[in-house]
Amino acid sequence: MTKAKIRCPWPGDKELYVRYHDEEWGVPLRDERGQFEFLILEGAQAGLSWYTILQRRENYRKAFAGFDPEKVARFSAKKVESLLADRGIIRNRLKVEAAVTNARQFLNVAEKHGSFSKYIWSFVDDKPVKNAWRDIGHIPATSPVSDAIAKELKQLGFKFVGSTIIYAHMQATGMVNDHLVSCFRYREVGKTIHKS
Repeated sequence: MTKAKIRCPWPGDKELYVRYHDEEWGVPLRDERGQFEFLILEGAQAGLSWYTILQRRENYRKAFAGFDPEKVARFSAKKVESLLADRGIIRNRLKVEAAVTNARQFLNVAEKHGSFSKYIWSFVDDKPVKNAWRDIGHIPATSPVSDAIAKELKQLGFKFVGSTIIYAHMQATGMVNDHLVSCFRYREVGKTIHKS
């Protein structure tokens, strides 16, 4: 009889959540488009559950040009209006407009630093922060690093980049390993080659 895998409790038994937890969450991500995707999705999540966003992820990919920041940066006011009529995404004007603003700022940061990924990873000295949480209640919603990133991104003109959103972004892109030590992914993620 195979022993059941022990994982973090938050995915529950929702297949989409379990797959995301097992395959993506906490894996170091240095791909530009991947970084942009999570920036947009985490911003869209504000006030909602991550599961709600994951269910719409494919719709977001279609609506936001495959998360190509150069294309999104060129979205017109007319395009924004058409997105606000798209039932497949969260139709919140501030969030949709923020995605376009953030695409433009994302490109500015990439131009200045060589890549957005290089810039954001510099906040953790280019290596994942490895935590050792034993209880889900101990995992914070923010950190001094997410505070610093959020502050700088806001100064650069990004929207929907508060410290909680940025900490979730850090967890999603593997800048921080917040799998519980009892979770089978804790050690696996620690051994992962940076995904690009």
